[in-house]
Amino acid sequence: MTDVPTATYQTRRGELETYFDRTAVKAWERLTSDAPVGRIRATVRKGREEMRNTLLSWLPADLTARRVLDAGCGTGALAVEAARRGADVVAVDISPTLVQLGRDRTAGRHGTGQVSFHVGDMLDEGFGAFDHIVAMDILIHYQPADVTRVLGLLAKRTAGSVVFTFAPRTPLLAAMHNVGKLFPRGDRAPSIVPVAPGHLRALIEADPALRDWTIGRERRVAGGFYISQALELRRR
Repeated sequence: MTDVPTATYQTRRGELETYFDRTAVKAWERLTSDAPVGRIRATVRKGREEMRNTLLSWLPADLTARRVLDAGCGTGALAVEAARRGADVVAVDISPTLVQLGRDRTAGRHGTGQVSFHVGDMLDEGFGAFDHIVAMDILIHYQPADVTRVLGLLAKRTAGSVVFTFAPRTPLLAAMHNVGKLFPRGDRAPSIVPVAPGHLRALIEADPALRDWTIGRERRVAGGFYISQALELRRR
């Protein structure tokens, strides 16, 4: 892997790996399944489904012969839906446990496309080039400067679009953070990093690595204990 962004990216990546693969893997296994969950986690599940459907709707309806990177794929729900449209999906996550769950859950459900699961870093250039990259609810944990650095590195390997989510800075999100502190320590994810949408757009527009890209669609999904904002980058 080349062009690792910063020390802060590496530190946060290590925290996320510990959380998703060891600290709260059972909670995420349950959240991403059809098993009953509590009221708060039910809103998170619903919000994630709505966001996943939003990002999928921004990809072409026919993905035949297109390569798609699902960065931070988790258990592979988005990857398998893209494969059903004909895509060749490379699904990457830092958690070996979630990746194995993805392999088990999606086997034989790929339709006309295919999904290959990998444990690793989304920035690994060994995965090759793509037509589209999707990064759902993974960049929300990184500092804005790291987010734009990651986007620049992903964009140079992408022919069509990069769609991703970030945590919008809002009073509601701040209130949810405070409620989240009441969870048992083992159930708490590494803190997310809220960013004002206008500030993030300004960083993207000023980044030389993204000069050939334009900001496209944008949508916020908010309900219960879930809030996230989707943004589309398209090659000019």
